Amino acid sequence: MKYMILIYSDEDAWGRATPEQWQAMMTGHREFQGKVAGMGGILLGGEALESQQTATSIRGDVVTDGPFVESKEALGGFYLIDAPDLATAQAIAKAVPTNVCVELRPVWDTTGMV
Repeated sequence: MKYMILIYSDEDAWGRATPEQWQAMMTGHREFQGKVAGMGGILLGGEALESQQTATSIRGDVVTDGPFVESKEALGGFYLIDAPDLATAQAIAKAVPTNVCVELRPVWDTTGMV
């Protein structure tokens, strides 16, 4: 089953990060990526996202600049994994390095739907 791990972070904190802190964060993510297979999952993809200030919200025909909801916590990136069950996916999600939290959601398999 596929799961999306949404990574939330405090964008203000990363704006103040030193080069050493950035390096530690990147090292943490590379180490996480290397652990996924050993934890019983498959890493299918993942990316970091630009600042929420670059977001565009679209509701119907209305397009606005910025995120729909302003929050100190912002969606900063994601991983897409394949895991045999929810417990494995949760264990993998717990290993994601972040300064705030992650959200784990199953990907809805719409294969064969219209």
